[in-house]
Amino acid sequence: MPHMSRPIVVVFPAFNEEPTVGAVIRRTPREVLGHPVEVVVVDDGSADDTAAAALAAGATVHAHGVNRGLGAAVRTGLAIGVDRGAAAIAFLDADGEYAPVELERLVAPILAGRADYVAGSRFAGMPRRMLPHRWVGNRVLTIGVRVLVRRWGVRDLTDAQSGYRALSWRAAAAAEIVHDFNYAQVLTLDLLAKGFRYAEVPISYGFRRHGQSFVHLGPYLRRVVPAVRRELASSPTRATSTACVPVDDGAAPDVVTCAAASAHHGRAAGAVRPRAAHAGEGAGVGAGSLSLS
Repeated sequence: MPHMSRPIVVVFPAFNEEPTVGAVIRRTPREVLGHPVEVVVVDDGSADDTAAAALAAGATVHAHGVNRGLGAAVRTGLAIGVDRGAAAIAFLDADGEYAPVELERLVAPILAGRADYVAGSRFAGMPRRMLPHRWVGNRVLTIGVRVLVRRWGVRDLTDAQSGYRALSWRAAAAAEIVHDFNYAQVLTLDLLAKGFRYAEVPISYGFRRHGQSFVHLGPYLRRVVPAVRRELASSPTRATSTACVPVDDGAAPDVVTCAAASAHHGRAAGAVRPRAAHAGEGAGVGAGSLSLS
C-alpha cells in the first residue's frame, strides 16, 4: 500500500449514543493531509439504535454483543486500525463533546514523524465548557498522573483523561490496555514505559447534550486506581533519555510535551498486538458494513 494512501482510522467507541453518533460521523473530515479517513464505530452493546445510526451515516460498525466497557471498545478499535495498516489511529467519544473537525491537530505530529502518541488537551488554551465538578475531578486526576509520568521525562502533561487521542501504527500495535472499564491513564503509562514519544495539542471541548456519562468519581476511582497500580507494577525498568520540546506544526501548533524513545528492558515496544476480546475481533471491514463479536 503506497504511503500516502494509508488511511487514518477514526474510532468512535459508543454505548447508547443513537442521538449523536450520526452527527459526529458526518462532521468527521474525509481526508486529512493527503490520507483518506475511515470511520469505525465500536458499538459496545448498545440497547438503542446506535449501530443503525452509524451505518446510515456511512461508518463501519463493529458491534460487541454485550457491554464490555470503554477500555474493551478501544482495544477493539486499535486492533481494527492495526489490521487496516493505518498511518494513524484516532479515538474520540461519540457524544459530541469533542470536535471531529480538529482531527488534523491530533494526527499531524504523528504523520510528520514527531510523535507516536498524541493527546488532545482540554486545558491547553482552547475554548472549553465543562461542569465545575468535572473540572475539579479532571484536574486532580491529572496531577496524580503527571507525577507518575515524570519517571519517563514528561513534565507538562495537562490532561490525563482526555477522550481525544491518536496513535501511530507502531504505537497502536504495541499498546496494551489492562482493563476493560477505561483506557486513558493505563494506555499513557504503557506507551511511555515502552519509549514512545508523547505529545499534547490543544483542543476545544463542549457539554454532552444527550445521554449520561459513565464517569462518576467514586466508582471511577475504584476501577481505575487498581488498574494504574497493575500497569505500574508491570512497567519495565528502563534507562531513560528524554527531551521535552514544543512541536511547531502549522496545522497543529503548540504541541506542549513529548518524551523521546529510550532503551527498553522488559516489554518490547512494537511487539505486542492490541488484545481483542475474542479471537478474530478487529478484522478489516468495509465502510458502511457491520461486523459482530
